[in-house]
Amino acid sequence: MTERTHLETLYAAIGRLPEGVVGEIIDGQLHTYPRPPGPNLAAQAALLADLAAPFYRGRGGPGGWRIMAEPELHFRRDAEVLVPDIAGWHRERLPALPADQRFEVVPDWVCEILSPSTASTDREIKMPVYARYGVAHAWLVDPKQQRLEAYARAGAEWRRIGTFTAAAPIRVAPFDAVAIAPPWV
Repeated sequence: MTERTHLETLYAAIGRLPEGVVGEIIDGQLHTYPRPPGPNLAAQAALLADLAAPFYRGRGGPGGWRIMAEPELHFRRDAEVLVPDIAGWHRERLPALPADQRFEVVPDWVCEILSPSTASTDREIKMPVYARYGVAHAWLVDPKQQRLEAYARAGAEWRRIGTFTAAAPIRVAPFDAVAIAPPWV
């Protein structure tokens, strides 16, 4: 089986996954996870709500972003298919949305909301892939530990630029123009 055929088979397998299961292709391997638990969905919704008005719509903030929940990112077409919990692009880099589910433009920012079933994959497998393909910023949110870790890419590595654990508003790149509430509050 050629590499291309293998990747096509893996991508077809994602489409056949049962409802409630998320699939990703990372380093040529199919990874599957259950849908996120309630606290993760609440953190995702809170972040989307706080970022949408000022950054997506430009209400009370600079605008200029496209922010999407669970976009299907395709790095090298189907060789890597990752689904971050949230991703964002500067509008000039993603002037139009794709006609299908495949986002082939590398996002400027990704956010992974950690759960017991995804935390090690998000940290140890996905974060290096995001750095390798040039994502500029990444956030890891742990609703259970009430922690947000923010990273900026420095070459091929991540540099932590902040860790937030309090209930106080957060200002951190790339969304430091506006303070947002911690997503676990």
